[in-house]
Amino acid sequence: MFFVDILSQLLRPLFYMIRSERMWKMLVKSRTEPDLLILLRFLNTRMSLTVDDTKQYLNLKKGYEGEVLFDQLTAAYLNKEIFILNDIMLEINHSKFQIDSSLIIQDTIIPCEVKNYESNYFYKDGEFYFFGAKQPVTNPLHQLKRAETLLQQYLKKNGFHFRILPYLVFINPKFFLYQAPQNDSIIFPPQLSSFMEKLNSKPSNLNGMQRKLADKMIADHIIESPYPKLPPYNYHSLQKGLTCAICSSFFISYGEKKIKCNNCGSEEDIESAVLRCVQEFKLLFPDLRVTTNIIFDWCKVVESRKTIRRILQSYYKVMGCKQWTYYE
Repeated sequence: MFFVDILSQLLRPLFYMIRSERMWKMLVKSRTEPDLLILLRFLNTRMSLTVDDTKQYLNLKKGYEGEVLFDQLTAAYLNKEIFILNDIMLEINHSKFQIDSSLIIQDTIIPCEVKNYESNYFYKDGEFYFFGAKQPVTNPLHQLKRAETLLQQYLKKNGFHFRILPYLVFINPKFFLYQAPQNDSIIFPPQLSSFMEKLNSKPSNLNGMQRKLADKMIADHIIESPYPKLPPYNYHSLQKGLTCAICSSFFISYGEKKIKCNNCGSEEDIESAVLRCVQEFKLLFPDLRVTTNIIFDWCKVVESRKTIRRILQSYYKVMGCKQWTYYE
């Protein structure tokens, strides 16, 4: 991505600060692509989404890309003893709150709200506005304050005495905020280098208490079902067929052992393509059984039921028998 190159230039001086000795940062909880984003991407390929659903999909996609970029920066530039927990959702007093990245350094926990805003915004009367718009966007400072308040309650309830140092991180170098408030909690793209330096300068000595907090947060992490947030769909309403793993095109040619995308030219083993398609089917229709006939219909371009059956038998557990056979 273009802005990754820009960030690399901004942070290049930091490369020379990284020593060759062992890094102590510990990724305790990695980030994975949200199921809601995966499902919306599948649906965006196989049906026409409404304007609102398309907006939801694109916002989730952009937000996830920004969070991944922040993960890459912390992995590359932090050389401290530190626990890193990504994408944690917790609940306290019947209120849920989500933290994009939580950094635990000695006696401090640093919740980071990462925003991948792009283009020009302005700040007025305590609100954020997209340049030229009359209505404010959701104020990320309010989101950060809410997360800080609920995290404080969570720590107190569970007997942890950590200082909370929250930050709002704007990761995209194409973002500019006019009339920006003087707030030390806000990190703008040109400040990312000094922000990493600041984190590296903090004294840190991990012990059992930091690990205990990290383990507790992971144990309490809430996984929400994505299905209530999806637009209505059913098996018959979705376009069938294998899609290209690179460009999601349906314009596929089927060979003896490979499929080829006639849109971008990429090739993929038939077995790999079918297994990818089965996983897509399982996510979209968790209540439907995986059978040879339904996967044959779902893939479309694969001409032989025997090919589908062989692949399913090789990678899934066979349940039932004869016409009642299905795979788990």
